[in-house]
Amino acid sequence: MAEKKKTTIVLFSGEYDKAMAAYIIANGAAAYDHEVTIFHTFWGLNALRKDEQITVNKGFMEKMFGKFMPRGADKMGLSNMNYLGMGPKMIKKVIKKHNAMPLPDLIDLAKELDVKLIACTMTMDLLGIEQKEMMDGVDYGGVAAYIGDAEGGNINLFI
Repeated sequence: MAEKKKTTIVLFSGEYDKAMAAYIIANGAAAYDHEVTIFHTFWGLNALRKDEQITVNKGFMEKMFGKFMPRGADKMGLSNMNYLGMGPKMIKKVIKKHNAMPLPDLIDLAKELDVKLIACTMTMDLLGIEQKEMMDGVDYGGVAAYIGDAEGGNINLFI
């Protein structure tokens, strides 16, 4: 019996359109019966943050990161044409018009397809993000967790 193919993605970007591309690729690979991992690090962690504010005890710098980083996938900006926040509203309108899936729905689909979502614990420590601020269904690990999945990978992407 042939071993499953593996697809791994490092999601470094915290921009809506790039995160959307990562999840479209991940869901496509999962539909092709690949074992898929998305390793969320730095600004990519924003896709996994809960939408609501969670009360946690943080230092000054961690509070500042928390205030400036979007809370949840639906609040992420665009990489181009952000237009002071109007770009995401425009792209979401286009997505709806064409019956495409918005990023939060793509994340839910990835969970249904058993895509492994890993939050980088080192980055969480650096930015002062705690596990209770993250959505359910997320695994936690460092670079070794990603390397463990990527070393046997057929497709490895950095977005």
